[in-house]
Amino acid sequence: MLVHISSLEYLINQEDDEIRKIAFIAKKYMVNDSSGHDWHHVLRVFNLCIRIGSKLNIDLKALKIASLLHDIGLTYEIKLNVDHAVKSAQLAKEILGELGYSDIFINKVYSIILSHRYGVERSSELLEAKILQDADRLDAIGAIGIARAFAYGGARGAPICNPEEEIEEYNPFKVKSTIIHFYEKLLKIRDSLNTQEAKIIAEERHKFMEEFLKRFIKEWIGEA
Repeated sequence: MLVHISSLEYLINQEDDEIRKIAFIAKKYMVNDSSGHDWHHVLRVFNLCIRIGSKLNIDLKALKIASLLHDIGLTYEIKLNVDHAVKSAQLAKEILGELGYSDIFINKVYSIILSHRYGVERSSELLEAKILQDADRLDAIGAIGIARAFAYGGARGAPICNPEEEIEEYNPFKVKSTIIHFYEKLLKIRDSLNTQEAKIIAEERHKFMEEFLKRFIKEWIGEA
């Protein structure tokens, strides 16, 4: 175990049987991930959803369940190039249906998951959906975000940096270098957030990425 880094599994262990059952199912979809969308990502997003959502008047159970299931379709995107948010929402609907949840609740969770992806025009008026968006995007920036960006780039066969690339409008289905990914997506996340709590959290994480990129460029050209 790394010093000072603890598992977030305790978050699930302190939940009721209902949430623990969903977590057990969700975890099975994430075990072989090496793209930065692994079970630890899910736990961090789950934790951020609780941190943000507990201060607001929302359906916290729906948010918790949606956060646990929001990336279960990611392997389908890596292997088959399908939209993982759509696939995750579809799989969640099937799972919750088999567990006997009401259609109203299932459709709410479906909507929350479907709209979480950055760079795809699928909005939801549900506050729970906006919170999941924020939590998922916060995990894409800062020190964790930097680590995940290179893991995701490697999983998709992207180079670390390609100086010949130009900054374009972000396209989640186009493979480009990881460094360009910062400029097309990650540095824009801070200004895309919905909730005040998320915006506060994002400030320091955003600054950390800016400092990283300054250092990266210096080392790339041999000035450091």
